Amino acid sequence: MCLAVPAKVLELRDNQMALVDLNGTQREISLMVLDGDAAVGDFVLIHVGYAIEVIDEEEAQRTLRMFEELGALDEEDTGELSAIV
Repeated sequence: MCLAVPAKVLELRDNQMALVDLNGTQREISLMVLDGDAAVGDFVLIHVGYAIEVIDEEEAQRTLRMFEELGALDEEDTGELSAIV
């Protein structure tokens, strides 16, 4: 099973890297496999440290709400958020 999590692009960095925010956690991810361009403020789906698709904010928020309902983004329940991303 594959899981991709939406995150907001905060900063674009050299070498096809970006700083993203996922539920208050910032992480550096790769844009190397992304088909197209991401800009600061865009939401991207992240799978194993790679942005795989740009999605609209409405879809990102809907997906994040579903994860919260499941408890998947609650660090107290899952240990570390990085296990998801």
